[in-house]
Amino acid sequence: MRISQLARTINESPTLALNEAARLLRERGEPVIHLGIGEPKNKAPMAAILSSAAKLKTGDIKYAPSDGLPSLKKAIIRYTEENYRRVVAPENVIVSTGDKQALYNLLFAITDPQDEIILLAPYWVSYPEMVRMVYGVPVIVTPEDGSFVPQFSEIERAVSSNTKAIIVNSPNNPSGAIYPPELIAQLVELCESRDIFLIMDDIYHKLVFDGACTVSAYDYTNRDVDSSNIVLVNGVSKLYGMTGFRIGWAVGPRRLIEVMTAIQAQTTSCPAVPSQAAAEGALTGVQSVVENLRLTIQNNRDVMMAELQGLEGVRVEKPLGTFYCLPDFRAYNTNSVELATFLLNKALVVTVPGAPFGMEGHLRLSYAGSIKEIMEGIERIKWALDPNAPNEIYIGDRKLVRDWL
Repeated sequence: MRISQLARTINESPTLALNEAARLLRERGEPVIHLGIGEPKNKAPMAAILSSAAKLKTGDIKYAPSDGLPSLKKAIIRYTEENYRRVVAPENVIVSTGDKQALYNLLFAITDPQDEIILLAPYWVSYPEMVRMVYGVPVIVTPEDGSFVPQFSEIERAVSSNTKAIIVNSPNNPSGAIYPPELIAQLVELCESRDIFLIMDDIYHKLVFDGACTVSAYDYTNRDVDSSNIVLVNGVSKLYGMTGFRIGWAVGPRRLIEVMTAIQAQTTSCPAVPSQAAAEGALTGVQSVVENLRLTIQNNRDVMMAELQGLEGVRVEKPLGTFYCLPDFRAYNTNSVELATFLLNKALVVTVPGAPFGMEGHLRLSYAGSIKEIMEGIERIKWALDPNAPNEIYIGDRKLVRDWL
């Protein structure tokens, strides 16, 4: 069988691979703790369920416009006005099968072979793979000071005549860091002056803690949406806990949205109508569900931070958003894939290696689950990494035997 050269360069998603490994272990009855999953435990909002059910009840589930149902686009337009202080037209919005497809369509629309897309480390694992899939070149900017937020000068130095876009994810997956307003302002000015797209992946923009807030890139430009270099990408997966519905969107210049719509029409035709109805219900329903989720996740974050304090040699920055943290485990193993594999095999705890995020020696830990899972998961990690701990422990009737790293 002959596989294309491009396909052979695309790496498997480490999060999905670990999810599958955890699923197989659970099917065998193993007491797996999942600290790697990127989705909250809450149920989908009732408004989303009722809206989708009402659409299904009609039995009239047919093709929809490739750029999304007009009623859902109307809800997104209102959401954009309320949260970004910009009034946009339906032609400025495309609905896609998740934030991920919206981002891929966007990269497909703007990237020529060998165009460079700047990614800020730590970055979401899919960014470099998506760039390669459209024959672009990912250019990684890693903070020289060891933090999770690069300096503007570091980003500016990475810009070349081949740079087509900069992707910003704030709050950041995997670190939970929030980029400061002055950095966003500088990036807007840079992109406008150099005619570079500024792609704002805002999928976590309301999941923030301790009074922190994210800023709108639109606040730092005098241009209207159609002449702006800013493109917003968002969706219902994280804020509403609706990962399985797979609805995201992009807001940008109408000519760009038109091209993205043509791409989508030739690939997936349109997002699923029942899922679009659910997303509309979430956006137009009672919004207290978002605040309730945010408060739950913030409490989980605090528990995770308290538990990690007991892990000797591990350094962690307190995240200000998302439901992830990115502790530094280099005191135990500088190879994050080896360490994550060890913890899964010996402690039955799923973590995510930092290497695919551009942060080798770190592990991404999710606190989107229950407090019980967080506490027990960190306790098992402590046991697995402590050379003075007993070599065997019991989880119920299951005996765990640790071979030291």
